[in-house]
Amino acid sequence: MSPAWRRWVGSRDSLTQRLTEAGQPRPFQVHLLDQRTGTPRRDEAQALALPPGRQAWLREVALCLGESPWVVARSVAPLEGLPAHDLEHLGERSLGSWLFRQPDLERGEIEVTRAPAGFHPDRGPWGRRSVFRHGDFRVLVQEWFLDAMADDLGLPSR
Repeated sequence: MSPAWRRWVGSRDSLTQRLTEAGQPRPFQVHLLDQRTGTPRRDEAQALALPPGRQAWLREVALCLGESPWVVARSVAPLEGLPAHDLEHLGERSLGSWLFRQPDLERGEIEVTRAPAGFHPDRGPWGRRSVFRHGDFRVLVQEWFLDAMADDLGLPSR
């Protein structure tokens, strides 16, 4: 992985804030693609220590600068401990805008992948995921950096 990509993929701070700053003067926007209760993929359930078939909160978004998606994200959270009022009404706000305001937020290890998102047609060089914990609440946040972001920022292909 190039050093330029390592700075993005390995960052532990708010991706929303980093995207907003990097994409100026274009406005940062969240496009809600899907939000529902459903069954997580097997690897997602394992990452959250959920029994197979257990229902969870699922959310898929595109993080855009102007109208161009730079990152697509899929979040999965067990229904137990879910701060439903806060998360059900996120709408077109980023999950990070809520997460990074939590005073006791802990972020687990970042796992990196080259596999595509699977729920969005745009592709990119890297994806990452990590589990965030806030009290009894935990959420798996998966983010895929898209080719449009690489092109706009002049980042290498990998």
